[in-house]
Amino acid sequence: MFVAVGEGLWDNGAACGRRYRMRCLSGANRPCKEGTMIDVKVVDYCRISPCPATFLLSNDAFNAISHHPNAKINIEYAQYVFYLLIFFSISQHCTAA
Repeated sequence: MFVAVGEGLWDNGAACGRRYRMRCLSGANRPCKEGTMIDVKVVDYCRISPCPATFLLSNDAFNAISHHPNAKINIEYAQYVFYLLIFFSISQHCTAA
């Protein structure tokens, strides 16, 4: 899932590719899907001036944490680092001389 970020997080482009884990905390008419956390990736800068939010979520990301597609929600978020580790082994067979 993808997001755009505002000036506060954009960091002159360094935010591109950063990953955040977030959840909906509150909003009018109880829009949050309880217990749902999502992982998102920053792919763009918020081009609206001024940006209306810290994060502009993709439709898929927003729908994953909110019951109401047009709600204004408060979120909790934390940056995390994603590592992909690949393990492999090389086996050698020794023969007696």
